[in-house]
Amino acid sequence: MTTPRPRRIAVVGGRPAPVHGARELGIDVTLVHTEGQFDRAEAEEHVSTIVTGDITDTSELLALLQPLHEENPFEFILTTTELAAVPVGEVNAKLGLPGTDPEVSRIIQDKALTRAALDRHGLSPVRHRIVENEAEAVAFLAEVGGPIVLKPGKGAGSLHIHRVETPEEATAAVKAVADFGYGGVLAEEFLQGPVVSVEAFSHQGRHVVLGICEYKVNEHFVEWECSVSSDQASPFRDEIHTVTAGVLDAVGLTDGPSHSEFVLTPNGPRLLETHNRLSGAGIPEMVNRSTGWDPARLFLTVPLGIDRLPEEAPEPKLGAAIRFLDAEAGVITAISGVDELSVPVRWVPKGTTPPHMIPYLKDFTGADEGVVLAKHVGDRTASMDSLLASDKGYVFATAATRADAVGRCEELAAAIRFHVTPKS
Repeated sequence: MTTPRPRRIAVVGGRPAPVHGARELGIDVTLVHTEGQFDRAEAEEHVSTIVTGDITDTSELLALLQPLHEENPFEFILTTTELAAVPVGEVNAKLGLPGTDPEVSRIIQDKALTRAALDRHGLSPVRHRIVENEAEAVAFLAEVGGPIVLKPGKGAGSLHIHRVETPEEATAAVKAVADFGYGGVLAEEFLQGPVVSVEAFSHQGRHVVLGICEYKVNEHFVEWECSVSSDQASPFRDEIHTVTAGVLDAVGLTDGPSHSEFVLTPNGPRLLETHNRLSGAGIPEMVNRSTGWDPARLFLTVPLGIDRLPEEAPEPKLGAAIRFLDAEAGVITAISGVDELSVPVRWVPKGTTPPHMIPYLKDFTGADEGVVLAKHVGDRTASMDSLLASDKGYVFATAATRADAVGRCEELAAAIRFHVTPKS
């Protein structure tokens, strides 16, 4: 009897979740990543080959992948890394492989182009404008007549998002965003309401919502707690499903994972931004715990025809939540409460910087709750003014309902205390 030949793909970038279980599924994965941006030992358990280089550069990515493809062809080259989406699309085009058109990824990454695409389709109206200077920002503020948001035209991670209400604040925010220098300065009306994200997956133009995540957001717009399935979104459920499909059609996305953030305004859901990638912050794992459908697995299996998307959005069976630990800015002098916990706890080794904000999460597959700590006595901490500062560790829980999971995360987080000498 002949052993079936493994299906062969390349995965460019991504945190470790998208390659987990590949060998068991009979998938031969070549992982292409940036050195230092992934856990090599963890990845080696799931892939056959690892090559490293600049995954954001089309020429370098082609030089890495073309010889491997000519020697033993890939069926697909996939990515769930935002900055690699355009290069991967361009490499697929050069090698004659299927994949998302690079122009679609450009539209998604450029928030102004996304807004323009929605405007053309009459979807999710939000007043917006690229502003070139302080005077244009002040004029937009006056035109809107209320709070506005100034932010980079590209990028994510809650970096340099400014809510402004006065001309003086607008002037300062324009300078800060322009100095950051990532896609210009985009001005938008401030959207009032809770924030949710829609985790969807598409195949050949069919879009299926796998889960809706509810956030808790601080004053810096950092999403420090994520839970599924959102209770706040329940009254908007049908509209959210419809507008999500409309957004993905408008930007031209037909295949793969997507992560779309909406504000539930009094006038209905309004898109903040969309991404053609898996979400971060452990949300795919929370969706999996809630519904039994794993977006990270589908990333590998749906293109290859191993799994089929559900015919309709799956109903949540459980609630799940993840919460990032916080502390004052300064130097940690002690960490208390950990020894008293009755749940699995893992520590990131001292002196090690995890390559992402959810180390070890996949190691807790059989646990309903757990804790990961990434800081030690003597380490410095920073205030949580961006997702980059969500680096102290996290807690997670699975329970009968979303509210129960959130409550359990609150209990676990409250039991852990970072004793800090504040910065002088």
